[in-house]
Amino acid sequence: MKIQDCTRAVWGALLLLAMTGAAAQAQSTGADEQNNIDVFKRAAPATVYITNVGLRRDLFSLNVMEIPQGTGSGIIWSRDGHVVTNFHVVEGANRLSVTLTDQSTWEAKVVGIAPDRDLAVLKIAAPPEKLVTLPLGDSDQLEVGRKVLAIGNPFGLDSTLTTGIVSALGREISSPSGRRIRGVIQTDAAINPGNSGGALLDSAGRLIGINTAIIGPAGASAGIGFAVPVNTVRKVVPLLIQHGREIRPVLGISVVEDQIARRLGVEGVIVMEAARGGGAARAGMAGVRRAADGGVILGDVIVGLNDARVRDSNDLFDALDAFKPGDTVTVTTLRNRKEHKFRVALTAPD
Repeated sequence: MKIQDCTRAVWGALLLLAMTGAAAQAQSTGADEQNNIDVFKRAAPATVYITNVGLRRDLFSLNVMEIPQGTGSGIIWSRDGHVVTNFHVVEGANRLSVTLTDQSTWEAKVVGIAPDRDLAVLKIAAPPEKLVTLPLGDSDQLEVGRKVLAIGNPFGLDSTLTTGIVSALGREISSPSGRRIRGVIQTDAAINPGNSGGALLDSAGRLIGINTAIIGPAGASAGIGFAVPVNTVRKVVPLLIQHGREIRPVLGISVVEDQIARRLGVEGVIVMEAARGGGAARAGMAGVRRAADGGVILGDVIVGLNDARVRDSNDLFDALDAFKPGDTVTVTTLRNRKEHKFRVALTAPD
C-alpha cells in the first residue's frame, strides 16, 4: 500500500470515529429531549390554571366589584373533579375558576384547606372525560441530582414546562399560617409567580411535589424553588376531601407564643392552660397561674414528646404529626426546675 493510500485510510477511520461520536452525542441529547416532550404531553392536560377573584369597593361610587386578585396553577387529583393547589393561591377568594388545557373554564368551590401545609382542594363539575390525572411518585426515594420537570402557568402563560434537577432535600419553608413545612424539595427548575400549585414531576412523569415557593429578587426565579413533597400531599388531600381540614391530634392545651417564651429566656413550650377535660389536664399537666402578689407563676414547660426534643411550638407540632387521635404519648416537662413525665391521651380537635 502506498503512503498516500495509508494516510487516506487513517484519516477516513478518524473521520468515521468522529462522526460516530457526534451521532451518539446527538442521539443522547435527542433522547433527553424526547423524554421532556413525552412527559409534557402526558402531564400538561392534568395541569390547570386557577383564577382567584376577590371583591373590592369603588372609593367613589361605593359599588362592590369583582377584581382578579391572583392566578396560580393546580393539578387534577381525581376524575370526579378534585383539584389540588396551594392554599395561598385560593386564600381570600370570593370566587374561583379553573381553566383546563382545552380552554374550558369551570367554577370551583373550596372543599378543604390546610394552611399549615400550604395545600387546598377544589372541586369542579367538569365531566370525567375531560379530566386527566397524574401517577403519584414516592418523594422519599428522591436523590439530589435527579432530573425534575415543572409544569404550571407562570405570569399567566398556561402550560409552561421548565426542567432542572433536585438541588436539595429536607428543606424547611414557612407556611401561610407561619408554621414550618418540613421535608420540602428544592429544585433549580425555573419556578415563577403563577407556578404555585403546579406539578413537579420526575423523568417518568410521576408527581413528586406541588410547587409552592421561590426565592429570588422581586419574586422572580433565581434557580431556587421549593415543592411540597407528594408523600405529604398524599397524606393530607384525602383528609381535606373527607373532613375539609387536616385532622391533627391535640394535647388539650393552649400555649404561650414562642416570642414571649424567648423573651423570658425559656426554651420549650410554655403551657398557658390545660383545658378542663382534655388529655393534658387529665394527666395532671398545669398551665400558668397568678401568684398572690399578682405575679405570674409558670406551670409546665414542654421540653420533649416521646423521643423528640421540643424547643418551640414548631417542634411540638412536628412531633405530634407522627400520631393520631386516640394515641397516648409521653410528654416531658419542666416545672419548678424539676423534670416531670406525663402520659397524655391525644384527642381530635373540636
